[in-house]
Amino acid sequence: MAVRPIESMGVPVVILKEGSTRTYGREALRTNMMAARAVAEVLRTTFGPKGMDKMLVDSLGDVTITNDGATILDKMDLQHPAAKLLVQIAKGQDEEVGDGTKRAVIFAGELLKHAEDLLEKDVHPTIIIQGYKKALGKALEKIEEIAEPIDPEDKEKLKRIALTSLASKGVQEARELFAEIAVEAVNTIKEKRGDKWYVDLDYVQIVKKHGGSLKDTKLIKGVVLDKEVVHPNMPKRVENAKIAVLDAPLELEKPELDAEIRITSPEQLKALLEEKEEILRKKVEKLKEVGANVVITQKGIDEVAQYYLAKAGIMAVRRVKRSDLEKVARATGAKIISNVEDITPNDLGEAKLVEERKVGDDKMVFIEGAKNPRAVSVLIRGGFERIVDEAERSLRDALSAVADAVRAGKIVGAGGAPEVELALALRDYAREVGGKEQLAIEAFAKALEGIVMALVENAGYDPVEKLMQLRAAHAKEGCKHCGVDVYTGEITDMLKKGAFEAVAIPANAIKSGTEAATLILRIDDIVIAGKKEEESKGGEK
Repeated sequence: MAVRPIESMGVPVVILKEGSTRTYGREALRTNMMAARAVAEVLRTTFGPKGMDKMLVDSLGDVTITNDGATILDKMDLQHPAAKLLVQIAKGQDEEVGDGTKRAVIFAGELLKHAEDLLEKDVHPTIIIQGYKKALGKALEKIEEIAEPIDPEDKEKLKRIALTSLASKGVQEARELFAEIAVEAVNTIKEKRGDKWYVDLDYVQIVKKHGGSLKDTKLIKGVVLDKEVVHPNMPKRVENAKIAVLDAPLELEKPELDAEIRITSPEQLKALLEEKEEILRKKVEKLKEVGANVVITQKGIDEVAQYYLAKAGIMAVRRVKRSDLEKVARATGAKIISNVEDITPNDLGEAKLVEERKVGDDKMVFIEGAKNPRAVSVLIRGGFERIVDEAERSLRDALSAVADAVRAGKIVGAGGAPEVELALALRDYAREVGGKEQLAIEAFAKALEGIVMALVENAGYDPVEKLMQLRAAHAKEGCKHCGVDVYTGEITDMLKKGAFEAVAIPANAIKSGTEAATLILRIDDIVIAGKKEEESKGGEK
């Protein structure tokens, strides 16, 4: 039977289609919680600087080796609806702050584990949710209180934040280089709007080319175009470049409506070709007249136009992506022109050097030395493709960590320091609240400590022993930034040690994890529709 029958006058009433299934009550809760906790357990072993990697093989046999939380969840192709909720939460965390996805998922799993204990003691899910929400409010308030201010211009501290983010990534040999690149890139593109700093990481272009080593990775204060110069007779190197950035074609576009041109003599054909040539020549003359010696366009360039551009000594690149075109305009100060006839010398961008270079097996165009390079590029190199892919994920996390610190201007210690401090404050708060909600708030505190235990376990130490030492350091010594140094096992002030992160990363992870757990706790009924008849018939063939 698809649903629990409701008997009316002794006749069972079926309200769902044939083949549908329904799980309800505690069974639905238990199923969802088990699925979510299973996902959290997968990520648990990857957490922290000593975390392990996962090898993921898709249906086509492509292999991904990573310990990046968002990538693991994306590639796992999860089927259970509750597990998919955690994937969405992780994606939200990744989009919001760019790092801390594993922490968010592990925390959600810990909350559900302790919620299961409370459910067995007959605490209603609604009471647990209320307690968790109160605990979250107090935790976010407390983490802002313990956070220390940071000067967005302090490059050394920003580098320490990048190094902390890269500690668990697979780029150990090039950690210093990647940290320096992340800091320099963010410092170049950041803008001050009023009293706040604004950082748009879309203006950091990442180009990957395997070959060489990770240490060959470079930051270019400009833009790298994965294109080559369109004509062999054009210059391959232009110094003191004046760049025309177009989203207009240097070719005759086909009319939108079908048109027919009737030619009855060779003279008419010759006149048509000459007219086409003249139109393109005038466009090139206009570009030369305003002083452009480099042309970059989103559209095409006709062979005739290529000839005239080469004759005029103008370098040209065509079919450039819109996003790259915008980066070129931002980096060089150019305006994107839609009509060549309207271009003026003020619309041109400037760069010290535009050059075509061979990188690996491909030719690429480098635009460097812009006056005000508000867009930058990072060319990532590596021995083989999978190393380059993991390096890109690592760099994106480091960029996000530095950008979060610049935006918020506040940091907290790493090594489990904020989680233990918050757990201590929440236990005091739980006694103030009282009632059954007190149990939920205490469960929230235990879940926070569960993150620290995962970190310590992965480093190879006794989690209970280290947690007791951390509690003592926070309670007796009042060291609010004391955490575990996973390399030595010592309990130390992580700010003095130079291991810290932007406050937004743990704060958002706690918030995202709580949202995921409370969402799952609210579900008491799962109705899964049966497969369509067409699908089942197709499967029988």
